[in-house]
Amino acid sequence: MRGPAGCLTKLLLWGLVACCAVWAVTVALNPWALHIGGRSTTLLYWHGAGRVVSKDGKSYPLYLSFWPDRPRRTYGGGRREGKRKNADLTGNAWLCLAPGRVERMRVSGTMYGGYSSTADAIIGFRLLEWRKPFSFSPPHRGFFDLEGQFHGSDLVMDRPDEQGIAFQSGIFIDHATVTLQWADYREFESACRRVGR
Repeated sequence: MRGPAGCLTKLLLWGLVACCAVWAVTVALNPWALHIGGRSTTLLYWHGAGRVVSKDGKSYPLYLSFWPDRPRRTYGGGRREGKRKNADLTGNAWLCLAPGRVERMRVSGTMYGGYSSTADAIIGFRLLEWRKPFSFSPPHRGFFDLEGQFHGSDLVMDRPDEQGIAFQSGIFIDHATVTLQWADYREFESACRRVGR
């Protein structure tokens, strides 16, 4: 009995050491991730909800979470408004089209400026339709872009010249804006239930 229990304990300890090492490397490369939007984010991610508004005036409840991604190569270095590219971002988002009808999306993004803080950084996201598992040659995937900055604790994505491509479901969101406030998924679900009332 002592043998298998000892192996399991060692396995758990090595797993914990590996997790701590990954966390430490991520923080070393992305110190801003410890305080996103002025909040203490020791788990290195931020999540918020708001209503995304498209150029046609339609609005949809949105829930978005993001965290540091592994660095991706950017040809030319990447700059925005005099700020150098500082981090690649990844995450998930959920868009409410109607009560009980939620579109899941993949988030990829870039942060310009803000090595130690997100306060003055410019953040750009692309929200892309979710790829179904085992879909090696996926059909055309719709998306829309968001860009903005933190204003205090709110992530204000207010640059409406960003593009979009229609989703498989038929919705088309472009020139989108949204103010995301720190929130959990339950608040998004509540907002989704009220759509159309």
